[in-house]
Amino acid sequence: MKFDSNSGIVHLSSPHSVPETLARLEEVVRSKGIPILARIDHSGDAARAGLRMNATELLIFGNAKAGTPLMVASPTLAIDLPLKALAWQEADGKVWLSYNSPEYLAERHSVPQELLRNIAVIKVLCEEAVKD
Repeated sequence: MKFDSNSGIVHLSSPHSVPETLARLEEVVRSKGIPILARIDHSGDAARAGLRMNATELLIFGNAKAGTPLMVASPTLAIDLPLKALAWQEADGKVWLSYNSPEYLAERHSVPQELLRNIAVIKVLCEEAVKD
């Protein structure tokens, strides 16, 4: 795991390909009863436009029951919700699963501590997705 304190992004090393990493994350998210809102294949879109890009896919997920109290308490958090995770491949082939640190989001948007648990689940979901 790498944490970039400037951007608030956590990077988890994945032993799986980008599509497999996101498929595993989708499975974990669904198993917890959290709706998948979108899966965006940035590199696939680039290829369709005739451009080259290393494998890069984004998963957006969440539910109103967990997110709404956060946005009521801190309306600007809506710019960072729903939760999202990015699977991406470096030029050397290394695959990462990255997400915004809940603590960073809490600080950025002055989220009350008692509501942090509503977004802290992303850590567990992503860690489970990158297991061997």
